[in-house]
Amino acid sequence: MGAELRNYQHEQYYFRLRLGFTALVVLSLFALLAFRFYYLQVKQYNHYQTLAENNRISLIPIAPNRGLILDKNGVVLAHNFFVYTLEITPAKIKDLEVTIAEISQFVEISPLDRKRFNKLRQESRNFESVPIRTHLNEVEAAKFAVNHYRFPGVEIKSRLFRHYPLGKLGSHMVGYIGRINDKDLVNLEKSGDLSNYKGSDHVGKSGLEQFYETQLHGTTGFQQVEVDADGHAVRVLSSNAPIPGDNLILSADSKLQEIAETAFGDRRGALVAINPKTGEVLSYVSQPTFDPNLFVGGIDTENWKLLNDSLDKPLINRPLRGIYPPGSTFKPFVALAGLEAGKRTPPFAIHDAGYFSLPNSRHRYRDWKPSGHGIVDMQRAITISCDTFFYGLAMELGIEKLTSFVRHFGFGRKSDFDIKGEIEGLLPTPEWKMRRFKQPWYPGETVIVGIGQGYTLVTPLQLAQATAILANNGVAMKPHLVAQIQNSLTGKRHILPTVVQDTITLNPDNMDIVRRGMVDVTLPGGTAASIGANAGYSIAAKTGTAQVIGIRQNEKYNEHTINERHRDHALFIAFAPAEDPQIALAVIVENGGHGGSAAGPIARKVMDYYLLGKLPIAEAAKIDVKIPINATGNATTPPPVPEEELYD
Repeated sequence: MGAELRNYQHEQYYFRLRLGFTALVVLSLFALLAFRFYYLQVKQYNHYQTLAENNRISLIPIAPNRGLILDKNGVVLAHNFFVYTLEITPAKIKDLEVTIAEISQFVEISPLDRKRFNKLRQESRNFESVPIRTHLNEVEAAKFAVNHYRFPGVEIKSRLFRHYPLGKLGSHMVGYIGRINDKDLVNLEKSGDLSNYKGSDHVGKSGLEQFYETQLHGTTGFQQVEVDADGHAVRVLSSNAPIPGDNLILSADSKLQEIAETAFGDRRGALVAINPKTGEVLSYVSQPTFDPNLFVGGIDTENWKLLNDSLDKPLINRPLRGIYPPGSTFKPFVALAGLEAGKRTPPFAIHDAGYFSLPNSRHRYRDWKPSGHGIVDMQRAITISCDTFFYGLAMELGIEKLTSFVRHFGFGRKSDFDIKGEIEGLLPTPEWKMRRFKQPWYPGETVIVGIGQGYTLVTPLQLAQATAILANNGVAMKPHLVAQIQNSLTGKRHILPTVVQDTITLNPDNMDIVRRGMVDVTLPGGTAASIGANAGYSIAAKTGTAQVIGIRQNEKYNEHTINERHRDHALFIAFAPAEDPQIALAVIVENGGHGGSAAGPIARKVMDYYLLGKLPIAEAAKIDVKIPINATGNATTPPPVPEEELYD
């Protein structure tokens, strides 16, 4: 069988064809690769140079020092200090529990530390470091530093901590800071401030800390740091120093604040004292109070439960959010409304038989004194707090005219105070009642508004502001706690301007009648005669009692037979000196009973110190030498005078 003849020429042709195709593919790939090199090395040079530089350079934020909060005399209410903290980044830890157990061999980790850590971990992002121990001493820090190599993802940091050296004193006024949570991040993003909080862990949560957050926080700085392939810092390339926050200087006096809070004892309530000519708040009390230091590092479960579940509600900011019937403290404003409207022109007087009745009605609105007060004119009606007089006056004024007038004194509206969370209270009208209850307004409801009862509700701040406006002859100054803002770098102080919020023109003769009636309240025969005894200055005041629960028409109120928390609230408003007011205040003692006996003595102690420099007897024995007092500070208060046996 003969061998096949091969066509070498044909085979060589196809070989060369395949070789050419392969060479073309290879050349195309090399061309593509060359083009890619050109694109990356030339066209995208700037982009990748930036990325490489970013890998080499780390931008580290530097949190600014938070501004201080000081009282009017320079006493520090909030400041900062550095502490060592032991922190864990959960994303870098394989077994968190094992790591914590091993750390405990060198640094004590208490069950409370663990609980706080778990709480903060839930509130933080996984890649953020979370403190497992704060306030390490130098020995603990040194022990861990030696063994640091064994714990990747765990490090010691030096952090600024906020501290409130006076503890509970003025806590509702000063407020507190807390760790930034998701809600805070959303708010910071909306306000455009989020970039300024890189490196910051805390933000103001309440009080002045929250309201003046922008001024207190300062401006974050940055360091450009060169790092090696392992992420370790090699050198600092550049630095942009942070700008510390501004300092707040308050109009409040910490010693006056201490006197006011101490005067409450273990009773619940609120006090606000204002300079009526400027609107500066001199003292701001909400009792009971709390220690703001508990919240700085994250409050533990036990303390939170104690505060949140307490029947006394220590976390409620009572001057802003506590709402109470004003009771008889409302009467001076009703009196002024009647005088200005011409409904009661001296020498108008009534004969009080102990009750008031609407025309064609058998129902009797009783006076606090069952036998009545006899002949009563406007001035005496204020002095003895005659319910019957104000029942009739309110009825003649009508609810619309009455509420329209007293609104100029700040009732039923917010004051634009420099703490967030203020509520409006309530000035009822027929329109409001129809919206709220789908019911018409009845004449009897107007009657009881005349003595500060019924639907009428006020906050302690509103009551103090109304008293200040009355003392300032109808000129409403915006109430505020911060008097000056100080640049922490230059020390230059910016004085916040006073703001006139409203003005109502009042007849001086009418004002004189109301003022004299209020002055007589603190003189013999008035409902707070003991408060004015041996004062050394004139006091214009009004006592009040506000019902917590209703009693039947013919039932006599007896505070000793009902639950303590169902007893009447005690209220007291005053300004002094009456002829040239320097201070106006409102005091509410919850379930305290009579305004003259429960709330009045607290007000007297505050006015004594502010106007005369007098300390309460118990305080005079332990004068705090760090805070100067006037030359009269050694004087003691006059001996107690027996309380008047009067309801209001």
